[in-house]
Amino acid sequence: MAFGEAIFLNVRGLYLPQPLFESGFGLIPITFVVAIIASIALIVWNKRRHEATGKRLPVFWMSLVIIFGLPLLVLVATGVPVTWEMPVLRGFNFGGGITIIPEFLALWLALSIYTASFIAEIVRSGIQAIPHGQTEAAQALSLPRKLVLRLVVIPQAMRVIIPPLTSQYLNLIKNSSLATAIGYPDLVSVFAGTTLNQTGQAIEVIAMTMAVYLIISLLVSMFMNWFNARVALVER
Repeated sequence: MAFGEAIFLNVRGLYLPQPLFESGFGLIPITFVVAIIASIALIVWNKRRHEATGKRLPVFWMSLVIIFGLPLLVLVATGVPVTWEMPVLRGFNFGGGITIIPEFLALWLALSIYTASFIAEIVRSGIQAIPHGQTEAAQALSLPRKLVLRLVVIPQAMRVIIPPLTSQYLNLIKNSSLATAIGYPDLVSVFAGTTLNQTGQAIEVIAMTMAVYLIISLLVSMFMNWFNARVALVER
């Protein structure tokens, strides 16, 4: 199946154009990082200004303009230093470009749909856990519905959402190891398959595999616990 003249799909995978970065492209990721830092500084300044004066700026749209507009401006100023390598049919298969194998697509769709269904239920239950009196009080102050959701409902719902959401993120990391069952070369396949066959050190290889998943899980858990502490209700 051909989608235009650049994207192709067959039983061997999905073939996409591959970007080739030329000299001068390094300024763009640097500009992107600077734009993110500037957006964070703008959000912090707007929060302090709102607490002091009660006035608020549309920092969401301003941040989007900064994050995407500034790198785009640098991209145009540098003459768009990017070329594309198109996939070309050579013999019985395509050559060039980026190849996404079917195993990756199957793993991506399966994990995304499975995990998203649980996360959607967690978010729904968190929002419904907020007493209806909270929204009624906000509406009595003539707040718009979007501000009621953003300033009243979501901050309180996050205290209910984050703990089970952490468990789902950890489940996602562990479920990704099932990729070896469909032939995708993930960490388990590389460690317990290729490395184990070449070295024969079963105990060491399995210990390394366990250590990698343990470190990733601990990092995710540490970040989510820190974020949970930030949004938790502080009592006096």
